[in-house]
Amino acid sequence: MNGMKDKINQIAARIKELRIVTGLSVEEMAVRTGTTVEEYEQCEAGNRNLSVAFLYHCTLSFGVDLGDLLEGKSPKLRQYALTRSGGGQRIEEAHNMVGFNLASGFRNRIALPLYMELNYNGDEENIDLVTHEGQECDIVITGHMKIRIGDNTEILGPGDCIYFDSGTPHGMIAVGGEDCTFYAIVLRNQAARLGEAEAVPSVATKRNADDLGDRIYKNFIIPTEKDGVLTKIDFKNADKFNFAFDVVDALGRRKPNKLAMLHVSEDGTERRLTFQDMKKESARAANYFKSLGIKRGDRVMLVLKRHYQFWFALLGLHKLGAVAIPAPNQLLAKDFKYRFEAGNIKAILCTADGEVADAVDEAAAECPGLSCKILVGGDRDGWHNFDEEYCIYSSHFARTENSPCGEDPMLMFFTSGTTGYPKIAAHNYKYPLGHFITAKYWHQVNPEGLHFTISDTGWAKAMWGKIYGQWLCEAANFVYDFDRFNAEKILPMFEKYGITTFCAPPTMYRMLVKQDISRFDLSSIEHASTAGEALNPEVFRQFENNTGLKIMEGFGQSESTLIIGNLAGDSHKMGSMGKPVPLYKVRLLNADGEEVARGESGEICIDISEGLPCGLAYAYEGNEEVTRETWRDGYYHTGDVAWMDEDGFLWYVGRVDDVIKSSGYRIGPFEIENVIMELPYVLECGVSAAPDELRGQVVKASIVLVDGKEGTDELRKEIQNYVKSKTAPYKYPRIVEFRESLPKTTSGKIIRKLL
Repeated sequence: MNGMKDKINQIAARIKELRIVTGLSVEEMAVRTGTTVEEYEQCEAGNRNLSVAFLYHCTLSFGVDLGDLLEGKSPKLRQYALTRSGGGQRIEEAHNMVGFNLASGFRNRIALPLYMELNYNGDEENIDLVTHEGQECDIVITGHMKIRIGDNTEILGPGDCIYFDSGTPHGMIAVGGEDCTFYAIVLRNQAARLGEAEAVPSVATKRNADDLGDRIYKNFIIPTEKDGVLTKIDFKNADKFNFAFDVVDALGRRKPNKLAMLHVSEDGTERRLTFQDMKKESARAANYFKSLGIKRGDRVMLVLKRHYQFWFALLGLHKLGAVAIPAPNQLLAKDFKYRFEAGNIKAILCTADGEVADAVDEAAAECPGLSCKILVGGDRDGWHNFDEEYCIYSSHFARTENSPCGEDPMLMFFTSGTTGYPKIAAHNYKYPLGHFITAKYWHQVNPEGLHFTISDTGWAKAMWGKIYGQWLCEAANFVYDFDRFNAEKILPMFEKYGITTFCAPPTMYRMLVKQDISRFDLSSIEHASTAGEALNPEVFRQFENNTGLKIMEGFGQSESTLIIGNLAGDSHKMGSMGKPVPLYKVRLLNADGEEVARGESGEICIDISEGLPCGLAYAYEGNEEVTRETWRDGYYHTGDVAWMDEDGFLWYVGRVDDVIKSSGYRIGPFEIENVIMELPYVLECGVSAAPDELRGQVVKASIVLVDGKEGTDELRKEIQNYVKSKTAPYKYPRIVEFRESLPKTTSGKIIRKLL
C-alpha cells in the first residue's frame, strides 16, 4: 500500500510541476479536468486517486504524454510500439478499475489504447461518471459490463463493442457476479502534437566502390555482406596477429612504394612516407628503444602531438613488445605525476614544443620509476635526442616465434576522466583488427585515397582514424601537424591534397562551416563522419549543401573500437548514433541488468559471455575494483545511456551519472543539447543538473554563443521558450548561463560536473 501511495505522490508532484511550468492556475486546471478546485488540490497533493480521465485531461492541458506523468519520461517510438500479452504501463484507477497503457512507448499518439480490469463489487449499482475530450471505443473481452452514457444504459458481454462521444458523462461497473476485462481506445479530436522536428527519415547512405583487390586485411578478417551491408565479421589467425609485422611490414614488402602517410608540418613542410619507409623507420625505433634498455612489457608514454615520429615510435614499440601509452601535450606536471605513478611508466617520448618537457621534468623529480626521457624535435639536458640517435640503428628488426601478438598487452589509454581520476584502458594486440569496421564501413576509406581524421595523437581518436583501420584497408593518412585549429588553413587542403574521406569532432565541423565553406573546393571528399556530441542540424545542412554529403555519426570509447555507427550501404537517420556494428552484441540494460524495451532508455552494454571481441579493452590497468564493476555479469558496461527506436537506430541520452532527476522526471542532457543546438546563434552547449531545494535538481544549460551575439535576459527567455516548444515543457532549462567556453577533457568531451 505504501508503494501505491508513493506512486500517487510522485505522479501528483509531476502534475504540480507541469502546472507551474505551463503557467496554469489551480482553478484553470480544475475546469480542464472536470473537478472542483478542492478535488483538484487533493489530486495535486496526492490525497485522491487519479483516474484515467483525470490523467488524460492533464496530458492534454500540459501537452505531454501519459508516460511523462506516470513514469517521468517521454515516449520515443514513432513507427510502432509492441506490447505483449500481460504487459503494458500500469495505471492505478479509481472506481474498482486498473488500467494498462498498451502504447506507452509511442510518441505523439492520436489515441490512447488501454487494457482495463473492472472488478465486480457485489450489488453496487452506483456508477461514477466522468468526461474527457474526444471519443472512446470499448470492447469487452471477458465478463459483463454495465455502461452508462448520459441517460442511456447498456449491458455488454464478451465481443460487444460500444463507441461514444467521451465528452458525454459516462461510467461503467462489472455485473453478473464476475470481473470484467475490456479494451478502451480513447481518441483525441485531433493530434495534439508537441512542437518538435518531424520524424527523422531513414536515408540510404552512399556506398563507395567495392574493394575487390587482394587486400592485406584478408589474411585476418572475413567480412560478410548482404546487399552491400555488413552483417557479420569473423577473424582468423588473430592469436598471432601483430599489426606492425603483419600489416606495415607486409605492405612494406609487397607494396613498398605505396603511400602510407602525407604529413604536413605547421610551416608547410611536406613528407610523403611509404609503407617501406614505415617498415624501416619503425625497425630503427625498435632497435633504438632496445638499446636504451626498454624491453617487452615496459610502459612507454608518447606525448608527440601530430609529429610524424609518433608513427615510427608507436610501431617500434609494437615490434618490441613494450606497451605504448599515448597522452596529450596539454597535461600539467600534476597530471604527468599521476600518470607516471598510476601507469608505472618507465620511459617517455616527448615533444620539444612548448613547456611540455618542463612539466615532465617537474613530475619526474618525484617519480624515480621514470628512468628514460627521450625528446623529439630538439635538445635538452638529461634527455636523449630521438631524431639524432634513432636513425643510426638498423632498419631491420626480425620477428621471432616469441614476438608479441594476440592477447599480449600492446596499448593503454588514460580515459578522458569526466569524473574522478582517469582510468587506464588496456588493449591487446587484437585491438587494431576491431578498427577494420571503423575505417572500411564507417569512415569508408578509399584504398587509393587519402583519409583525414582531425585528432591529436594523445587521444584514442587518433588510433581510430590515423593508423590501424586505415592501413588495414591500405588507405593513406593525411596528417596536419597544427598547434591551433584554423579553418582558413585547413579548408584549402582538401583541394590541394585531394583528401577523399574526412572525420572530425562536431566542434571542428561547426568551426569549418563558420567560414562559408562555399568558397572552398571540397569536391574531392567522398565521405564524412563524426562522433562525440550533439551536432546542430544547420551544420549538417550547410555541409551537405556544399559537398552533397551527409555527415555520418558513430559512437565508441577509448575502451573500444566503433560500437555503434551509420555504416556504408545501410540506412541513416540524422542525429542518431546509428546501429550496433556486427562486431559487438549490444544490449540496452536497466539498473537490474534486464534488457529494456524499444523506446526505453538503458545503459549501452556489450555481451562478452562468449569472450572479448577484437577491439574491446580487457581491463582497467591497476584498478581491479573498477574492472570488476565494468566487466561483470557477462557484459561490458559502457556507462553511457541510449534508447533504440523501431528501426534499430540508437539515440544517445548521456552518461549514466549525467541523467538529471528533477521533480520525479528523468531528463537526458543530450536531448536538450540537441534542441538548443538547433538555434543558429548557439556555438556550443552543455546541459547539466543544478541542485534545487524544492525539485532536487533542475536543468541548467551552459551556452557559448557565436561571435557577435550577446547573451541577454531576452535571449535567455527565448532559449527557454524554444526548448518548451520542442520538448515536454518540464525539460526546459530553468538556468541558462552564457559562457566564453565550456570545460573539456583533453579529448574534447564536456566536463559536466564543472558546469
